[in-house]
Amino acid sequence: MDRVRNEERWKHKPETAAFSLIRLRKLGLQNKNKKMLACLGRKWMRLSTMNLKPTWNFVNAVDASRTIVRGISGGGAETVAKERVDTVVIGAGVVGLAVARELSRRGREVLILEAASSFGTVTSSRNSEVVHAGIYYPPNSLKAKFCVRGRELLYRYCSEYEIPHKKIGKLIVATGSSEIPKLDLLMHLGTQNGVSGLRMLDGFEAMRMEPQLRCVKALLSPESGILDSHSFMLSLVEKSFDFMVYRDNNNLRLQGEAENNHATFSYNTVVLNGHVEEKKMHLFVADTRFSESQCEAEAQLQLIPNLVVNSAGLGAQALAKRFHGLDHRFVPSSHYARGCYFTLSGTKAPPFNKLVYPIPEEGGLGVHVTVDLNGLVKFGPDVEWIECADDTSSFLNKFDYRVNPQRAEKLYPEIRKYYPDLKDGSLEPGYSGIRPKLSGPKQSPADFVIQGEETHGVPGFVNLFGIESPGLTSSLAIAEHIANKLLR
Repeated sequence: MDRVRNEERWKHKPETAAFSLIRLRKLGLQNKNKKMLACLGRKWMRLSTMNLKPTWNFVNAVDASRTIVRGISGGGAETVAKERVDTVVIGAGVVGLAVARELSRRGREVLILEAASSFGTVTSSRNSEVVHAGIYYPPNSLKAKFCVRGRELLYRYCSEYEIPHKKIGKLIVATGSSEIPKLDLLMHLGTQNGVSGLRMLDGFEAMRMEPQLRCVKALLSPESGILDSHSFMLSLVEKSFDFMVYRDNNNLRLQGEAENNHATFSYNTVVLNGHVEEKKMHLFVADTRFSESQCEAEAQLQLIPNLVVNSAGLGAQALAKRFHGLDHRFVPSSHYARGCYFTLSGTKAPPFNKLVYPIPEEGGLGVHVTVDLNGLVKFGPDVEWIECADDTSSFLNKFDYRVNPQRAEKLYPEIRKYYPDLKDGSLEPGYSGIRPKLSGPKQSPADFVIQGEETHGVPGFVNLFGIESPGLTSSLAIAEHIANKLLR
């Protein structure tokens, strides 16, 4: 069963428990504003897992009977309640979760704001779940540095906290003599980036490893692997909590979490916009479930944090443009590329034991084959550039994630270049994801962009732009970098 495609796995059953003011007291908030924050407060919600013990997390839950304070819609401003907080991370994708964990480990009180009803529901759950080695990226680029460092941290984290993962290795294959120079270049890049164990193989050596493979030459990367991204993100959430809840005879019990870090999660909470005042970024937030449009929602609270990290993923640039006082010249243009995955049917066993990648294509790493930890074989993603995606669409994540079955027809000839035994009709629609790119068609690939005060001039404020692949692999390294940047 494909965990990513199994939508039920990502739906959480609400529980009723009156713990909305527990964290408010922990944060030491003033009595006059407790009701306002409770309006953006927390009920407990169960997280479903396959092989982990049941855990609990905070989720935003507005009481419809309460009076909602009118605030701002679009760019206008009215008086709303204000609350000072230490640190805000916007976005609970894998990078946002990693940043929140790292900052909380270093003693900061972190509030994570997520517009969706749970963590990791967008790009972080719609990818190949591959641990990349660090081969493809220009030396000294952020992608190269963070991928190599992130891979080391990720494998260490997965081993320490028993996150399902496996270092199965990868073969990048040349299926014709014209592709060999490109394979040599990847070998050169990987070596310069400090990737260990890389080895160039003749075709017969690679095909001895993988009998159903066809190629003339291959680059072996033994450090590449796979992991259960949901379990990884769930662990990051657990390692951020001050408190956990467990069941005892059908009653909810509160207990201290072992690491006792300092983070609060508020889901269904959108950051509408903000402005710079007294060298701090003020944020206007609202509940997403009591307005028809997140763009036109009315602010219910103004947060005044000491530190802010914009890790909004697909909507990071659109959100940054809503921050008044932030020079929009520093907000790069957005490009989006949809990638569809197809699963392999009609086989008793996976055709490959390792990851198999072709030579990279424009906009992606090529239609590759991965075998997940459940033995499911997936091919993808392809590249489909999304035209005319405006800021509103990206801000609201109004992208079309449906998989068009007809796109498989274009994949068959590409896959058969390295897997000639692929049978007609064996590819079934799986799922799709959207890449948040900073370069468009016919443009050179862009690096990650991490902007701090040295770029935009706003103290304690960091923007993360274009965190596409290898974002999952790089997440812990990005978090480490941001914590060092903000807390130096």
